[in-house]
Amino acid sequence: MYFLTILVAGGSDEKEVVMAMNKELITAQALAETLDLSVETIWRYTRENKIPCIELGNRQYRYKLDDVIKALSGDVLREKPVQYETKPTKKLTYQDYLGIPEEPGYRFEILDGILIKEPSPSVMHQRASRKLQRILEDYFEEVDPEGEVFDAPLDVTPLDFNVVQPDLFYVSGEQKLIVKEARIDGQPALVVEIMSPSSARKDRLQKMRIYQKAQVQHYWLLDPQEKTLECFAWRDGVYALVASGMDEDIMEHPNFAGLSIALKSLWSK
Repeated sequence: MYFLTILVAGGSDEKEVVMAMNKELITAQALAETLDLSVETIWRYTRENKIPCIELGNRQYRYKLDDVIKALSGDVLREKPVQYETKPTKKLTYQDYLGIPEEPGYRFEILDGILIKEPSPSVMHQRASRKLQRILEDYFEEVDPEGEVFDAPLDVTPLDFNVVQPDLFYVSGEQKLIVKEARIDGQPALVVEIMSPSSARKDRLQKMRIYQKAQVQHYWLLDPQEKTLECFAWRDGVYALVASGMDEDIMEHPNFAGLSIALKSLWSK
């Protein structure tokens, strides 16, 4: 275990020790830039205890560069940087996105001009996605035959400098013009992101902010591990939680009459 918590008892000697140590410590952002790695990688190594860190309290972590380099043994540092992995000098666009080489086992998105690289989803993730997609397809086939339910990977460009691949999304019959040959160029009526431990922060903060700004009317967060579903609706410029459920609840949505989701069915094989 690499974590070391610093507690200051209040004496001058202890405070001087902490001040001296702080001069040698750097943040995750500074460490990522020095090692030419992403901040997400630094956080992942921290969670997995692959690198030593000092906890200053309330999830505030600092690092000693020499100690981190020794812990990594140079293996990661010798890796050839993947194109676009470092911080870009300009905000990336959809055209930049098209030039990114494919990499098996990963998928890419651009969030506010920054490239995000993620591993492929897990089996649990895909099971929940498949089951919810069936429910949504059956429902919208009845209430909006001209609409379509899509799943990833399919590019969606809801705003400039953003290319996302929602796990599931619904384009209403009234929105048919945003369905292009290679992508969805606009805002779907409903977007569903299925969270994993590695994507939860991105889905709940970054992507929620993007969808809210794009005025996507409905945004759902499904968490197969925690067995929860949260449904947000766009109200006066912000998202409001209008429905939620967990475990074996049967969830009904106030804006989709007749839609009933037995959550238990999403967690089973």
